[in-house]
Amino acid sequence: MAMIQLDQELQNNSYPGRGIILGRTADGTKAVAAYFIMGRSENSRNRVFVPDGLGLRTKAADESKCSDPSLIIYWPVRVLGNKTIVTNGDQTDTIYEALDHQFTFEQGLRAREFEPDAPNYTPRISGIIHCEKGGFNYALSILKSAEGNPASCQRFTFTYENPIAGQGHFIHTYVGDGNPLPTFTGEPKLVAIPNDIEEFTNLLWNNLNADNKISLFVRYIDPVTGDTVSKTVNRYQAVD
Repeated sequence: MAMIQLDQELQNNSYPGRGIILGRTADGTKAVAAYFIMGRSENSRNRVFVPDGLGLRTKAADESKCSDPSLIIYWPVRVLGNKTIVTNGDQTDTIYEALDHQFTFEQGLRAREFEPDAPNYTPRISGIIHCEKGGFNYALSILKSAEGNPASCQRFTFTYENPIAGQGHFIHTYVGDGNPLPTFTGEPKLVAIPNDIEEFTNLLWNNLNADNKISLFVRYIDPVTGDTVSKTVNRYQAVD
């Protein structure tokens, strides 16, 4: 698979929706996770990311304008021991509970489907980083309707063992803007991962569509020590 230029990929897509990137830094020392959200409606745009312990949750920027919290308020990131879970919905909790009961990432997602937001049927995208013995592996999943037909759920999981230094994989919900929104197709895209978290955070945030970007979270994980460094960027500020 040819590596894409991530800045150009984001510039050329005004609405990738929600996106997950997992990978390894160029020097091979850190596992990397990034998650961003975008929005078109007032309800979707009314969100901020709030770090909470090792996890991350979404919150309404202005509670008085939150018309439907069901698909916008959730935990995008949760940590269970040496596993970091990143998703675009409340399946984060489903995966966490499954892992906590000795089930696998894939087994946990068997209980879920795409989102019930007809006519888009937004895919549920999920990722996991598993650090062990100083190394790590990661996996990405997408649960999607059959070309917009909600009668069938298509399930794809992509696993990456001993990831290559400087490489990551990018999956997102939509191919682009539209009505209904066209669903992501194919394998996660191969992208470059730099050593510096500030550089990577700026690359993502500065190239996401200015009208539609809402929030971004980036984490670098040391698989040897378990130490983490995280960055959160919000377009809006929470109203107390």
